Amino acid sequence: MGKIISITNQKGGVGKTTTSVNLAAGLAYLNKKVLMIDIDPQANATQGIGVDRMQIKGTSYDIIVGDEEVKNVVLCTSVPRLSIVPASADLATADLELSELKTGRELRLKEKLARVKDDYDFIIIDCPPSLGLLNRNALAASDSVLIPVQCEYYALEGLTQLLSTIKFIQDSFNPDLSIEGVLLTMLDQRTNLGIEVSQEVRKYFRDKVYKTFIPRNIKLSEAPSEGMCIYDYDRTSEGAKSYANLSKEVIVRNGGK
Repeated sequence: MGKIISITNQKGGVGKTTTSVNLAAGLAYLNKKVLMIDIDPQANATQGIGVDRMQIKGTSYDIIVGDEEVKNVVLCTSVPRLSIVPASADLATADLELSELKTGRELRLKEKLARVKDDYDFIIIDCPPSLGLLNRNALAASDSVLIPVQCEYYALEGLTQLLSTIKFIQDSFNPDLSIEGVLLTMLDQRTNLGIEVSQEVRKYFRDKVYKTFIPRNIKLSEAPSEGMCIYDYDRTSEGAKSYANLSKEVIVRNGGK
């Protein structure tokens, strides 16, 4: 049975989409069958993995708001064993459209993913930087949540609200939802600030924090503009090595090798 992991933080610029793309690709390169689902209206994960817009026949909007099935909108990527449900700008109105539904508005994605969950080892959901109904759909559908935390001032700001949303979903729709892990991103170990923030996050979340951290790395910033994951763009970079280690750590935490 597959594991569904939402990658979310309502604070923008923390490396959420970079993590979604490179964790999904890293798992695929470690011989796992992976589906990435982009539910961010900006569609950065869709662009960052090099999806040809001419190939897109349906998107996550059609799954969550419409009646389309996941299998009908899945696209292959250039990464072996990695497929994607792309996003589109239509998702910008999804929260408003979902809010008009009287029942089941938080469970639309869960119902659709239940039909394909066993077809994959991992399903990675790239969430928008908000805590609206799209995010609630993702959390209700997921087994766990991976939280990227940028090693900058106010790193923990807003996380209380995210944790409250997670508890709401646990209490209302998904009692088995857990925190998969907390990932330190954009860490510059040469600065006192980076070290202090990483210590603060590890003190707060304890063993939930991954041993792997993601350093500041220009190659990670360049890769999306080429429509490539970091391993295809520059597999010798520190960013590639870090996300490869994260992928291995995720597999080990889930009982694999």
